[in-house]
This record gives sequence, structure tokens and C-alpha cells, in this order.
Amino acid sequence: MFWSKTRKALRARGVMGINQRNGDYILRYNKRSLYPLVDDKLKTKKMALEAGIRVPELYGAIRTEQGISTLRKVVDTHRDFVIKPAQGAGGDGIMVIADRFEHYFRSASGRIITQDELEHHISGILSGIYSLGGHRDEALIEYRVRSTELFNRISYEGVPDIRIIVLKGYPVAAMLRLPTRQSQGKANLHQGAIGVGLDLSTGVTLGGTWHNQRIERHPDTANAVAGLTVPDWEDCLALAARCYDLTGLGYLGVDLVMDRDHGPMMLELNARPGLNIQIAMDDGLLRRCGIVEKHLDALKGEDRPAAERVEFSKQQFAVAGVVPQAAEEQQ
Repeated sequence: MFWSKTRKALRARGVMGINQRNGDYILRYNKRSLYPLVDDKLKTKKMALEAGIRVPELYGAIRTEQGISTLRKVVDTHRDFVIKPAQGAGGDGIMVIADRFEHYFRSASGRIITQDELEHHISGILSGIYSLGGHRDEALIEYRVRSTELFNRISYEGVPDIRIIVLKGYPVAAMLRLPTRQSQGKANLHQGAIGVGLDLSTGVTLGGTWHNQRIERHPDTANAVAGLTVPDWEDCLALAARCYDLTGLGYLGVDLVMDRDHGPMMLELNARPGLNIQIAMDDGLLRRCGIVEKHLDALKGEDRPAAERVEFSKQQFAVAGVVPQAAEEQQ
């Protein structure tokens, strides 16, 4: 009886379950032949660059054990950089170098790392220990995103990212993922990061969830996580909408980062985005996706420009009573 009432309550809120996500959205809207475009970060980055979508600059890629010897040359002119697996998932295998100390490297957490340790880490990436399915992989060395002052106040060590769910080019839900001490500076909810719902219309933060519990402040910085406005929000929505045109994937998770010098950048794409965004948003994906699908039926398959799709989503999914703060009010 309890579970029956729970299921009815969830259905009434328009909450999407994992079976619905897999059967009604991922299988329906995402052709398997297109998965490699987003499962391999190097392919995704190259496509984005060709389409004029901002991404963190690629300094180099190492594909073989012999290629590890080129690492010193690749990073020679960079004091900071990121090493990541091309086919990794959940933030595993990512190493962030924030500075140098004589002949050593300093991680984002302050740990001193030797050249041998970097090379050993890359060797592990190549062997596939971080990749989807354990397949041979390649290591990417790229620009380290520098977070904005606003985001630095509401995160611990790492760089927050923005996840936007896109259905057939229409943004339907968005959240900000904030690193914590527990998540070791990673914006990964399963490892202890905070999920903060975002009003699609304004980019205003709605409140946080940590381990599925509502919170008002960041546990490490003690700063409020609600009522803040994500900068360049219009650009974020436009970028997310364009990723549908880029890949052809109809149900997509778009992960963005906000760089203090370059603005919003696409970090990666996900053909199987998780469902925790519903907790952060306090709203169901099924309800929101249904609104878009009804709209698509009325259009009878007619494609609309990205700007028009974004405007539709802003109107349909605006949260009542949310007012963006002026930039000076967020200082």
C-alpha cells in the first residue's frame, strides 16, 4: 500500500523513472550509432570546435605508451592544465594541475606531484581503467577552467558545472553542481557534490540538495546557494540548444562550465543523463518533457531555430516569483 501511494504521488508530480527514461526517451530519441560522438570527449571537442561552440582548449592528446614521453613538451608552456580520459565517466581519472613548484607540479588540492606520477597516471588512462567498458583509451591535456568569483564562494576547490537536459533541442531542466570537500572538489553528485536547481527562464538558483536532503548553505563555505543568478545565462541556454543540432541526439545532457575569462564553455555531453536533476529542481522531468512533446506534435515535425526553442522553454518552465539579482547584489 505504501509503495502504491508513493508511485501515485510521483506520477502526479510528473517524476520520470529510470525505466521510462531508458525506454521512452533514450531508446526513442537517441540512435546508438550516434553514441560515439558523445562517449569520446575528443570527438565531441572536435565537433564543437568545427561548429563554433566554445570548449576548453586542447593542448595535446596522448594515445600510446610511447607518446607519454611527449608530455613534458605538451605542458612545457603551461603552468596549469587538466589531464582527463577521453572516454571517462563521472569525473574519474581527471587530474587537475593548478601550478608548478620548481620541477614539480601542484594539484588543485595543493598536493605536490612528480613528473613520474603524471606519466604513471596517463599510463593508467591509456590502459582503460577509467573508460566506459574498460576499453583502451587516450589521455587529453587541456586548458584548466578558472571559475568565476561568484562560483568560488559557493564551491570547494573544484569548478562547478551546469547540467542542462535537452529534448529535441528544447532545454527542459537545469541544475548547478557544486563541488564539496566530500566530493574531493568534483562536481559529481554521487560523490557528495551539491545539486542546485536553476530557473530556466532567469538562471536563478532555487535551492540546494545534498545527499537528497534540502540545504540552504554550502557545507564547506557556509555561503547561501539560493537566489544567485548564473552569469551569461542566455548564452548557456543557446549553447545547450545547439548541442542537439551538433549531435542529432534527441535526449541529451549538456554539461557546461563558466570560465572567468571566456564565459560559458561546453565541457561534455551525455546520451544517458541521470535523474537526480529532478530532486534539485523539485519538479518532474516527465511533466516537462510532455510539454515539449505536445508542442512538437503541434509543429508536425517542423524544425525550429535554436533561439526559438530556447524562448519556448523559458516561457514554459519559468518558476513563478523568481527575480534575478543585479550583479552588484551578488558581490
